[in-house]
Amino acid sequence: MSFKDALKEVDAGVIIDIEVTPGSKSLCVPSGYNHWRKRIEVRLSQNAQKGKANEQLIGILADIFGLRSSAISIVSGMHNSKKSLLLENIEYVVVVDVLESKLPNHCD
Repeated sequence: MSFKDALKEVDAGVIIDIEVTPGSKSLCVPSGYNHWRKRIEVRLSQNAQKGKANEQLIGILADIFGLRSSAISIVSGMHNSKKSLLLENIEYVVVVDVLESKLPNHCD
């Protein structure tokens, strides 16, 4: 299985399935790939309180993919560790290339 199972190309861009661990000692995006859940794993330093972890997730994904934060939206899992995010106006191959360069990422 490949991390590509966590990606879905749609008309508006690409949906990426993510599993978040908030409140980690360090920020690590992406931190791996869960083959069983078919989700990209991320560790966030912000706690899941008042949307801070979601804000951090969107901000770091915007940096990684070279998008504006407004081009990234959570389409499911707003209050859950399993999230699906829409990355607007980006090509599938670009998302794959970026993730291939970052995975496997060994964060401390």
